[in-house]
Amino acid sequence: MRLVPRSLFGRLVAVLLAGLLSAQLLSFAIHMHERSQLLMEASGMQSAQRIADIVKLLESLAPPERARVAGVLSAPPMAIRLAQPALSPVAAEPERAARAALFGAFLRQALGDEWPVAVAVTEGAAGPGSMRGMPGRPMGHGPNHRAPHPRMPYFTQPALSFVAQVRLRDSTLVTFDSRQPAHSESWPYRLLASLAVLLAGVLAVSLLAVRWVTRPLDVLAGAAEALGRNIDRPPLAETGPVEVMRAARAFNTMQARLARYIGERTRVLAAMSHDLKTPITRLRLRADLLDDPALRSKFSGDLAEMESMVGAALDFLRGLESAEPVKPIDVAALLESLQADACEAGARVELAAGPIAPYAGRPQALKRCLSNLLENAVKYGGGAKITADDGLGQLVIRILDAGPGIPQEELERVFDPYYRLEPSRSRETGGTGLGLTIARSIARSHGGDVVLRNRPEGGVAAELTLARFPSVG
Repeated sequence: MRLVPRSLFGRLVAVLLAGLLSAQLLSFAIHMHERSQLLMEASGMQSAQRIADIVKLLESLAPPERARVAGVLSAPPMAIRLAQPALSPVAAEPERAARAALFGAFLRQALGDEWPVAVAVTEGAAGPGSMRGMPGRPMGHGPNHRAPHPRMPYFTQPALSFVAQVRLRDSTLVTFDSRQPAHSESWPYRLLASLAVLLAGVLAVSLLAVRWVTRPLDVLAGAAEALGRNIDRPPLAETGPVEVMRAARAFNTMQARLARYIGERTRVLAAMSHDLKTPITRLRLRADLLDDPALRSKFSGDLAEMESMVGAALDFLRGLESAEPVKPIDVAALLESLQADACEAGARVELAAGPIAPYAGRPQALKRCLSNLLENAVKYGGGAKITADDGLGQLVIRILDAGPGIPQEELERVFDPYYRLEPSRSRETGGTGLGLTIARSIARSHGGDVVLRNRPEGGVAAELTLARFPSVG
């Protein structure tokens, strides 16, 4: 399984998505931590303020009234008792000690320095009731009771009791057991929705930006692929950002130089091949004047071979610079025509092809390509069989022969110009050594290729693959 995308677009999107998700999760975690701290502090400040108000009220009352008022005010979540034993210092966990110190600071801030204060933190009572060992109403009832939130909680803070003792001016100890409720907070759906909208918006903009940045690369790749099929394709538009304009300008400059170089080379070679016909003709006329028949025959044979090579070279060069327009080709009819021509010449050619959709190409060039392949199969295999497989993306035509085959290491070398195999494929059998070169050149100009394979039952399979592009350069 490949985790890293192969395309540049996919990799940029993956990096942006990972960064955005990480940032959003970190922001959510920080928010929830701060929210929990704020809830805890708010609850502690509220309890401290209530204790301060009750202390000031009890301080203003006579001792007989204090017990009655304390009994009235003693209601969950706070229990109040008078004349309790003084709190003894108890070792507590660091977290509880910190909470006790914070609660004591809140209480001293609310009371001032007139009343001495002692604070301890204990676990909340496991069952209903107020302070351990003290009577009281169940924690789940009373005017200050809050019904649980109907939504599903995502976490629950453990219930703690802040036990505070305040000494009044007449030395009376008032003990407050303020049980902090277990915080069961629901999911912050509004925050989650806000983060989701923000993530979707940033992600959409990022996708557009990445596509905008990577699109010129796709255009450049498509232009480079089309350049292999047609060196004279229209140049790229030199628009967009500075880097894109520079790349398009460099590509267009390279295309112009290649076209100029290939055109000059083709014209020079074509001119040389054409000019060779004149001295060959003069030599043929002079050879006819020779008195020795054997010598005249040898001269004529060499001159015929030279003339054949020059003609093949001209055909090859004309194929490179062909300006033949692209047209829909009835490939089935073309194959039937080639079969009929070969059979009229005395060759054994079998055609086995199903329905073939029209193919957009250069008709004469494609006919020359197939003729060269068929001619090789008939010449060196004694006969041929033509098959065709038409798919959605490509058309594959195979020409099979039953000849001696080709050594495995020579299957690619036979496409080199003027390369020959000895002794089975020599000049005595005819040909100039450019037939396969011309066939492959035409196939590649159509976005396809020609390959040779040895058949297990003997002979060679020439496979012509033609890609179905919207247009051929």
